[in-house]
Amino acid sequence: MARALVLGGATGLLGQALVRILTERGWSVETLGRQQGNLLDDAFLAERLDAARPDVVFNTVAWTQVDDAEDHVEEARLVNRCLPASLACLLKSRESMLLVHYSTDFIFGGQQSSQPLKETDKPHPQSVYASTKLEGEEAVRAALPDRSCVLRTAWLFGHGRKNFVETILNACHRRDEINVVHDQVGSPSFADDVALYSSRLAEAWLEKGADSGVPGIWHVANSGEASWCELACEAVHLTSAPCRVIPIASSEWPQKAKRPEYSVLCTDKLAAFLGKQPRPWPQALRAYLFACKTPGSGG
Repeated sequence: MARALVLGGATGLLGQALVRILTERGWSVETLGRQQGNLLDDAFLAERLDAARPDVVFNTVAWTQVDDAEDHVEEARLVNRCLPASLACLLKSRESMLLVHYSTDFIFGGQQSSQPLKETDKPHPQSVYASTKLEGEEAVRAALPDRSCVLRTAWLFGHGRKNFVETILNACHRRDEINVVHDQVGSPSFADDVALYSSRLAEAWLEKGADSGVPGIWHVANSGEASWCELACEAVHLTSAPCRVIPIASSEWPQKAKRPEYSVLCTDKLAAFLGKQPRPWPQALRAYLFACKTPGSGG
């Protein structure tokens, strides 16, 4: 039985999805979070790694408060850069373990593009959050190039934690209309699907090792693209929520950290691995809203 250690698995949106999906696929899963100890203490991390003896470590822990990071640069860097760097260094001497680390579409904030962004495209982070997440990617790949996966994902919605879709639907039941930004476009993604695709990659590495082609950078998201407004409209439509969605420009909703105007992730590499494109985000949204049991594609 494959063994996984999921950092952030008890409380995080993606971490909880990973625990659920990996368990369904027959993995033995342990979780590790900040409530159990100081994840920035290398001795504590090493102790937990040796106790759990995982085949794969999934790191979903991140400083995700995008605006707050602008005022807490060093704190964000400790979580987004230093923690994954420490994990990669610790796994370097534990030769049987794979590190799966999650990053973000926000690293592509500066492009003037209308084509989905590939793994090989040059990042242009425009915020503290994005910059520190990119630093985390680079630290992982530098320390553990042959046994690490950096999985970039985007615009997550799912069970067990507050997310954009839930926030929109809750607001619609309190107000007759809501304003949602229409000029930021990305890749809405269901956490359960991201977890499924992550597990498929990890299982391929366990089966084939260096011949699997798994180590490296991957864009792991549902296929298709949408603005925040289009995602909100689809959620409202599917649930017949009693309110109107009013599109507004980003300039009408000022925020401390700059968001990407276009950060759609190209999933062609993932599609080649799966044998077909990840399921489209509108289908994944329906699965989330109506609690369908079978996530993703190509189980």
